[in-house]
Amino acid sequence: MHKTLIVIPARYGSTRLPGKPLLKIAGREMLLRVADIARYVCQTQSDCDYVVATDDERIVQLCEQHQVRYLMTSEQCNSGTERCFDVLQQLTEKPDFIVNLQGDNPLCPPWFISALIESWKSSDVGEVFTPYVELSWPELDKLREVKQVTPFSGTTVQINREQLALTFSKNIIPAIRKEASMRQSSALSPVKRHIGLYGYTAKALEGYFAMPESTYEQCEGLEQMRFLENSIAVKMVKVGYQGRTGMSGVDSPEDIQRAEAIIASDGEYELVP
Repeated sequence: MHKTLIVIPARYGSTRLPGKPLLKIAGREMLLRVADIARYVCQTQSDCDYVVATDDERIVQLCEQHQVRYLMTSEQCNSGTERCFDVLQQLTEKPDFIVNLQGDNPLCPPWFISALIESWKSSDVGEVFTPYVELSWPELDKLREVKQVTPFSGTTVQINREQLALTFSKNIIPAIRKEASMRQSSALSPVKRHIGLYGYTAKALEGYFAMPESTYEQCEGLEQMRFLENSIAVKMVKVGYQGRTGMSGVDSPEDIQRAEAIIASDGEYELVP
């Protein structure tokens, strides 16, 4: 049986939103919402477990109060990926597949995580697995508007016939020469937006830290480019929001309000297997 471990990196010291994992969204701490999602996925997947990775005693107290498994990780960890690696180093029985579910992603659709796990179990290729959505033309128009204000928000990806990533960029790729005719012939644009959720084989996660920071990783500020630049296959997994409003991580008080508005509009996830 192949073992999956969902790691939830949770850092207390956010500059924009101190104590972020402990802040409440619609009456429940953000970290507990993420743990609820991980618990649900583990109940619906075989041989799956989850753990919070933190370096702060206040987060430990919350985990202990609510019977959430946790591991202490180094204060020197600079990213969620590093915390996942720290957890992997501590475990005597290593998982085969590690999902990096950030502790500030309380509205991550659980089916996104399940899709990564199922793709890993069924795929002959791929050492890193990450989701994407296909953009309709109105969604592409909206992304272009957003980038006029914040050019480095939103990542796009190009994919080959085997569903492997060719490249990622903060620019909108591909360039579209005959856009008018393409809009008439298809409801979907050729642009695919990357969702920042990752699953790694243990080998790929360990290999990541044995490789130096790569050129395009530095240029784009995208850590997944290190895998591509070292010829490590990144399998793209197509997902959809199933009628819900999409939202990535929570980084500001405005994001908390937005998350609460989405919950009020779309309802809570039904996290019962």
